[in-house]
Order: sequence, then structure tokens, then C-alpha cells
Amino acid sequence: MILKGKVCLVTGAGTGIGEATAVAMAEAGAAVVAADINEQGAQATAARIAETGAKGLALAVDVREVDEIDRMVQSVVDEFGRLDVIVNNAGITKPVRIMDLTEEDWDSMYRVNVRGVFFCLQRAAQQMIAQGSGVIINMASIAGRGYIKTSNAAYSSGKGAVISLTKTAAQQLGEYNINVNAICPGITYTPMQELLVGQLCEREGITQEEALAQMTDSIPIRRMNGPEDIAAMAVFLASPSARNVSGQAYNVDGGLVPS
Repeated sequence: MILKGKVCLVTGAGTGIGEATAVAMAEAGAAVVAADINEQGAQATAARIAETGAKGLALAVDVREVDEIDRMVQSVVDEFGRLDVIVNNAGITKPVRIMDLTEEDWDSMYRVNVRGVFFCLQRAAQQMIAQGSGVIINMASIAGRGYIKTSNAAYSSGKGAVISLTKTAAQQLGEYNINVNAICPGITYTPMQELLVGQLCEREGITQEEALAQMTDSIPIRRMNGPEDIAAMAVFLASPSARNVSGQAYNVDGGLVPS
């Protein structure tokens, strides 16, 4: 159990990649806090964590609000005494063409996908500096690498910002024994992706099967991710095996986008 004795916090843990990551961290031996704006989703993930035999905690958190982020980190420390790993996974998107993006679209996505990630990173780092160690994992996307079929420009530019933030944070937090890395998922079948598929079908007049076939055929390995594929990378980056890995952004996309 490579994460035995560690305390991990996963945002956006109520579904999809966040849920899979929280459970995988628990299976690897960590105590895991599942945070999500949807309290019911967080509690469902915490129940899955408990089934692994690990300690778990559910928190309802809106990462758009810095005071809620502060409360989240303090709750983890109050419950477990420390915070070893944070996975900044909470994110939102919608399919919209560049000329149709509104100010509201831009602000809402940046507030969660960039601002939220930064303040979760910063607040977690405060605790990790006090401890003398920690691991920060930011969930970016191949959209931030220039993936041509990204859902929208605000999402892709925001994920590019997360990649840049990861590199800067790794440089400035390394002296405190804190590793900072990013994961760039490719096409991953999650509830969010299912919603995007439905909207694609409606827009192009195709069936769900046709849409999924188009996506799969575009991947060199001819296989889209399951959430567990992203979770496996997160567990590795949180583990002692990655102790000298920092400032990197790893594509998990079946070869879809060159790094």
C-alpha cells in the first residue's frame, strides 16, 4: 500500500475522475477527503472510500470561494492532523464556439478552473510548508496543449494556465520539499464527457454510438480513457516512486496529442 499513512484531499470528488482518484488513493492506503460542491456526491464517494477499509471524510466545498477553501483545508487538518496530497480536480466546461463565448462563460470557467485551482494549491501549500513536505497534483487537460476539438477557448486557455501554474509552483515550492505536477487527460468517459457527447449528437445529428466511434477512432491507441486511467497516474505522482518528479505535465490520452 504505497500511500499508507498519507492524507489525501481530492476536489471535484463526487463523480468521474475525482471519484475514481479518491477511491484509488484509498485503495493505495491513504486516508482520503472527498470534496465537492455536490454534498451528496461527496458523501457517496466517501462511502466508497470506507468500503476499501480506509478512513474517509466528505466535505461540501465550492472552490470559487476562498473562505470555503480555507475551511476545507482546516477541516482536513482538524480531522487527520496533516495534509500530504491534494488533487485539484474540480472543473467545469461546456461546448461553445469562440464567437459565442460570453463574459459570463469566461468568468465562470476561469473562476473554477484557474482561480479555484490556484487558491486550493496555495492554501494546501501553506499547510505542507509547515509540515516540511507535500504533493500537489493539478488536473489540466490536453485542451491546454492545443487539442483541436476542445470544448471551448475559455476551457482550453484555462487548462493551459494550469499547466503554466504547475511549473511555476514547482519552482517556487521545491525548496519546501513539495512536488507539484499536472495531469492532462485526453478523452475520458465521465458524466461530463457524456453530456458533451449528447450535445455533439444534437448539434451534428448523429447517434451516441457514432459520436463515440468518432472519438475513439481519433485516438492512436483506439481506446479512450476510463476515469481509473487518470486515477492511476495520480496515485503514481502521489507515491514515493515519484519523489523526484516535479514541474511536469503528463498527457494520459492514448497518444492523441504530442506533449
